[in-house]
Amino acid sequence: MAKIKITQTRSTIKRPKDQKLTIKALGLGKINKTVEVEATPQIQGMVNKVKHLVTVSK
Repeated sequence: MAKIKITQTRSTIKRPKDQKLTIKALGLGKINKTVEVEATPQIQGMVNKVKHLVTVSK
């Protein structure tokens, strides 16, 4: 599978608990932190849920 880079660009302050937990599950938690993960359907769904808080590059 292809790898994607996910960078957190916005804070999780004043966000619903499920969005905070999704950010944590992606391995993020601080602004400008970047992780490289496999582009599985599960990861794509998680990114879609918090797309307003992150940027994705290939």
